[in-house]
Amino acid sequence: MKIESPDPLDLTRAAAAFAALGSEQRLSVLRALVRAGPDGLSIGALGDRTGVTGSTLTHHVKILASAGLVTQARQGRSIICAAVAFDEVRHLSDFLLTECCADSINPEDHTHG
Repeated sequence: MKIESPDPLDLTRAAAAFAALGSEQRLSVLRALVRAGPDGLSIGALGDRTGVTGSTLTHHVKILASAGLVTQARQGRSIICAAVAFDEVRHLSDFLLTECCADSINPEDHTHG
């Protein structure tokens, strides 16, 4: 069963999200934030958990935020980062299974063989 091509905006959004996740350090940051839950983590705690600190961490968080995967909010003197993209990550997974593999697998069957 062939599935219609996705809306170009969806392709653009998916490409931006995949690009943002295309770094081991950014993937580590997102994983730590997802594990932390909706309350998120301060920049310091995020750095402690991931080993990514300083301007490098700020840079990676900015890329993830611009892709819509995390948010940053000031709480007093701290900046709290949180993953907001649980649905977006699910959307990316669905995108891979239904759009990229539409001609080769049944989206309901996640086995490859």
